[in-house]
Formats: sequence, structure tokens, C-alpha cells
Amino acid sequence: MRVYVDRLAVYFTFTNSINTKIFITPGQHQLEVTAEDKQGYISPTILNVTVTSQSQTTIRNIQSMPGWQSCSALFPPGSGRDAQICAAGSGTAQSTMTPDQSSPSMDSQSAKFTMGGPTPYSYMLYFNPVAGGNNVSHFTYDLYFYIDNPNASQALEFDINRTFGVDCWVWGSECNFNGSVKSDIWNDLTGWQSAIYDCKPFPAYTWIHLVWNIERVGNQVHYISLAVGDQTYNVDTYYPNQPDWTLEEIDVVFQMDGDYKQDP
Repeated sequence: MRVYVDRLAVYFTFTNSINTKIFITPGQHQLEVTAEDKQGYISPTILNVTVTSQSQTTIRNIQSMPGWQSCSALFPPGSGRDAQICAAGSGTAQSTMTPDQSSPSMDSQSAKFTMGGPTPYSYMLYFNPVAGGNNVSHFTYDLYFYIDNPNASQALEFDINRTFGVDCWVWGSECNFNGSVKSDIWNDLTGWQSAIYDCKPFPAYTWIHLVWNIERVGNQVHYISLAVGDQTYNVDTYYPNQPDWTLEEIDVVFQMDGDYKQDP
């Protein structure tokens, strides 16, 4: 299914239903939702809507929302993107996600992620397309994470992907514990870039607060600032976006990277 606003594609899903937020500028708009079946038949529904205002929106408890998807080196069969590169890495990781954990938890709704498997340097990526639309440009990714064995991880990655039309903006960030030992940020054209900030393994069994402040500026991604624990870093870095994209969504991403022994 795909959502268009004034003929601009702003949201896409391989599933058979949509329940999401769509960001639209105030005013009158034509909203079109199309559904396509496996034989290629398309059925559109058109709605004329009036948006009166748009204020700052907070999407809470994303870890407990439906719609989470996952993939390892490649997208799995039946995902709609079968065999396309996903988390990359050296193989298919073994991983689980279990929502609504009461302990350890700050709100009795934490999500537990595990990863292991037989192949070193295997990765697992989890993502949730929480919204769509072209009238949003500033994002704050605010989360707490808790890890039992920080030394087992090659890297922990926290991203936001923002796509509409044929363009994609990726704000990718990772704590690269056993590689650069820095907070790396993603450049859509050249890959991972090591920032100047150290990112050593975090304390075990401790909630760590992480906040990324980012924005879209035309066809650029802007990493504004990063806060980890009690430290705030003024990153202020711009990179070009990725053109010629085919999907539309605003999604939140968490990825775990295995080390040289694929320690669980």
C-alpha cells in the first residue's frame, strides 16, 4: 500500500493495512491511498482533506508499537525486499525481540533484544516505520538503553531514516566499541565517518540516556548534537542525502553488530 499527498508519494508498506501519522502542511490537500495485489491490480481511494495546523509531535513508546520488522545481512524471504542488502555483515545473525518487559525497565514496557549465532561479524537490524509525509524536517531521537555485556558488542547503532518522493535522508549513528572506538556517523555517499567523540563500552546493567538532535536541510542531513549520559557534543555536521530511492517512510532503527567471536 502507498499513500500520496497531492500526488507525492509519502508512505509505503508491504503490509495490507496502514495506521500511521502523515505530516502535511496546513491547507487543503488530496490524500490518495493505493493498494496493489500480487497480480499487480491497483485500487485507489481518494480523500480531500483540510489540515488546520501542525504542531510538534512526540511519538512515544516506539519499542512497544506494532510494526517492527527485522533483517540480518539480507532482507528475508516474504519481506517484499527479498535478498536485498539490509544490515550487511558476514552472515545471518540469530536474534529475538521481546516487547513489554517489566524488568529491567523504566516504565514496565521495555523491549528486549538478543543476538548471537555461529558467524562472526553478523549483524541484526530492527526498524519500525512510524510515520510519513514531507512536512517535517527536525527530529529528536530520545531513548534509554541497557546492556548486560557491553564488551560483547562490536557496535550498537541508532538511526532515523526519512524518505519521500525519490529521495532518502539517513541519520545513522553507532557506538563503535571494537573498531574506531568512536561515535561514528553515516554519510549516505561514502559510508561511516568517525567522529571525534570517544565511545567506549558502557557500564553493564545501567540505563544509558542517548539523544540525537538532527534535521533535514534541503537535500542534506544535518547532525546537530549528541547527548550521551551527562555529556553533550556539538556535532554540527552536514552530509548529502541519497537520491533515487524507492520507498517512503520515516522509520526508527536499532542495530546490533556482532564481534569477531559473535559473542551473544
